[in-house]
Amino acid sequence: MTENAATATHTADLLVDIFREVLGLPDLTEDTDFYEAGGDSLTAFQITGRLEEILGVQVPVSLVFAYPTPQDLAEVVDTDYGRP
Repeated sequence: MTENAATATHTADLLVDIFREVLGLPDLTEDTDFYEAGGDSLTAFQITGRLEEILGVQVPVSLVFAYPTPQDLAEVVDTDYGRP
Protein backbone atom coordinates (compact mmCIF):
# COMPACT_ATOMS: atom_id res chain seq x y z
CA MET A 1 0.00 0.00 0.00
CA THR A 2 1.38 3.41 -0.92
CA GLU A 3 1.69 6.16 1.66
CA ASN A 4 -1.18 8.08 0.03
CA ALA A 5 -3.42 4.99 0.08
CA ALA A 6 -2.56 4.41 3.74
CA THR A 7 -3.36 8.03 4.58
CA ALA A 8 -6.65 7.90 2.72
CA THR A 9 -7.59 4.74 4.59
CA HIS A 10 -6.71 6.38 7.89
CA THR A 11 -8.70 9.51 7.08
CA ALA A 12 -11.63 7.40 5.86
CA ASP A 13 -11.56 5.47 9.15
CA LEU A 14 -11.49 8.74 11.07
CA LEU A 15 -14.45 10.04 9.09
CA VAL A 16 -16.41 6.82 9.55
CA ASP A 17 -15.96 7.23 13.31
CA ILE A 18 -17.07 10.87 13.15
CA PHE A 19 -20.09 10.07 10.94
CA ARG A 20 -21.07 7.22 13.30
CA GLU A 21 -20.84 9.48 16.34
CA VAL A 22 -22.67 12.45 14.84
CA LEU A 23 -25.37 10.45 13.05
CA GLY A 24 -25.75 7.89 15.85
CA LEU A 25 -25.32 4.94 13.47
CA PRO A 26 -22.80 2.39 14.78
CA ASP A 27 -23.03 0.24 11.62
CA LEU A 28 -22.24 3.09 9.19
CA THR A 29 -19.50 2.25 6.63
CA GLU A 30 -17.13 4.31 4.50
CA ASP A 31 -19.61 4.05 1.62
CA THR A 32 -22.69 5.18 3.58
CA ASP A 33 -24.28 8.26 2.03
CA PHE A 34 -24.66 11.21 4.42
CA TYR A 35 -28.14 12.05 3.11
CA GLU A 36 -29.42 8.48 3.16
CA ALA A 37 -28.16 8.15 6.74
CA GLY A 38 -30.37 11.08 7.80
CA GLY A 39 -27.75 13.83 7.63
CA ASP A 40 -28.81 17.47 7.56
CA SER A 41 -27.16 20.88 7.83
CA LEU A 42 -26.75 20.62 11.60
CA THR A 43 -25.01 17.25 11.41
CA ALA A 44 -22.84 18.50 8.54
CA PHE A 45 -21.62 21.34 10.77
CA GLN A 46 -20.97 18.85 13.57
CA ILE A 47 -18.88 16.70 11.22
CA THR A 48 -16.77 19.63 10.03
CA GLY A 49 -16.42 20.87 13.60
CA ARG A 50 -15.00 17.51 14.69
CA LEU A 51 -12.67 17.48 11.69
CA GLU A 52 -11.45 20.97 12.57
CA GLU A 53 -10.76 19.87 16.16
CA ILE A 54 -8.74 16.87 14.99
CA LEU A 55 -6.93 18.33 11.96
CA GLY A 56 -6.52 21.90 13.17
CA VAL A 57 -7.77 23.35 9.88
CA GLN A 58 -11.09 24.82 8.84
CA VAL A 59 -12.98 22.37 6.63
CA PRO A 60 -15.87 23.96 4.70
CA VAL A 61 -19.25 22.40 5.48
CA SER A 62 -19.98 22.43 1.74
CA LEU A 63 -17.52 19.54 1.35
CA VAL A 64 -19.82 17.26 3.35
CA PHE A 65 -22.65 18.05 0.94
CA ALA A 66 -20.48 17.71 -2.16
CA TYR A 67 -18.75 14.49 -1.01
CA PRO A 68 -21.40 12.72 1.08
CA THR A 69 -19.62 9.45 1.92
CA PRO A 70 -16.75 9.18 4.40
CA GLN A 71 -14.54 7.67 1.67
CA ASP A 72 -15.20 10.47 -0.84
CA LEU A 73 -14.78 13.15 1.81
CA ALA A 74 -11.53 11.54 3.01
CA GLU A 75 -10.02 11.78 -0.47
CA VAL A 76 -10.83 15.50 -0.67
CA VAL A 77 -9.59 16.21 2.86
CA ASP A 78 -6.31 14.40 2.11
CA THR A 79 -5.87 16.25 -1.18
CA ASP A 80 -6.88 19.72 0.03
CA TYR A 81 -5.47 19.61 3.54
CA GLY A 82 -2.59 17.18 3.22
CA ARG A 83 -3.64 15.02 6.13
CA PRO A 84 -0.45 13.35 7.39
